[in-house]
Amino acid sequence: MSEQEVPTQAESEKTGTVDRKLLEILVCPLTKTTLKYDAEAQELISHAARLAYPIRDGVPIMLPSEARKLDD
Repeated sequence: MSEQEVPTQAESEKTGTVDRKLLEILVCPLTKTTLKYDAEAQELISHAARLAYPIRDGVPIMLPSEARKLDD
């Protein structure tokens, strides 16, 4: 699973990182748009804001100052 809106329960159990229900309710703090989960990079991607929010120890860090800018 590379980039998906929300992982299935089986995928979430495999990665053991982020709770599926949490991913369903999180939105980008800047644009209020949905996020895509990148399991390999352990990031939540906001295409609208062009930012990737890191996930550390299973906790999404939803601070724009902590986010990585996406390349074009």
